[in-house]
Amino acid sequence: MLTIGELASSAGVTVRAVRHYHAKGLLAEPERDRSGYRRYGGAAVLELIKIRALAEAGVPLARVRELLHAGEEEFAAAVADIDRRLRAEIRERRRHRRRIARLASGDDLALPPQVTDYLGHLRALGVDERIVRLERDGWIPLAARSPERVLEWMARKREQMADARLTDVFLTLGRALDWTADDPRLAGLADDLAAYLTRTADERGEDYIDDVGLEPSLVRLMDSMVFDTLPPARRLVELLRQRGWTGWTRLERDDRLRLGADPPAGRA
Repeated sequence: MLTIGELASSAGVTVRAVRHYHAKGLLAEPERDRSGYRRYGGAAVLELIKIRALAEAGVPLARVRELLHAGEEEFAAAVADIDRRLRAEIRERRRHRRRIARLASGDDLALPPQVTDYLGHLRALGVDERIVRLERDGWIPLAARSPERVLEWMARKREQMADARLTDVFLTLGRALDWTADDPRLAGLADDLAAYLTRTADERGEDYIDDVGLEPSLVRLMDSMVFDTLPPARRLVELLRQRGWTGWTRLERDDRLRLGADPPAGRA
């Protein structure tokens, strides 16, 4: 007859594990000797080894008792079911690991994967990291306010960024972050951006430039984020206005501005 310590050692588990299995009803409580100590026979060793093997295989303790007393067919079916559950858990944990890895970049905390993929695309194009971060920060309120439109917006963004002319503007804007507001190169950047906007509006329609339909308060918020982060942006907006385009987050064309006329009320 074995003491609880000898039983645990024989099965390769701890005494605490044996007591835990007793508490869960997996291992029958043995009779005690005259001194009140538990005494175990060889059958208990075999039973404990089976319990340990099932537990180490990932079988939930709640199902161990069922498997210990199952017939061959029932055992095989139960094991197959447990295997399916484990494989599903593994897939879920892998998804969690991928998400944790993406969180390390700071992009994925409050953004859907479509947006973080887009940000990765900008980085692959060589867009300045400061602009990528600004794009990220702008997408956070957009995705929170209208999550149902993210796929639509992302499809449009992807299509726009496939145009080499817009990519060049993004790359030049990255270099412009280190320019002063009176740098004459800003005028050239404004010419390029206005030319892209005008050509695209003529080819695709003005709705292609701005069909987001944001609330004015959100437009003001996103504009302020741009102006606070990109010092040349205010001057660039002024230059764009001279070329017939108003706004930043919400771009609108008004050819009268290029002709020197006063802007319509509320469009200053």
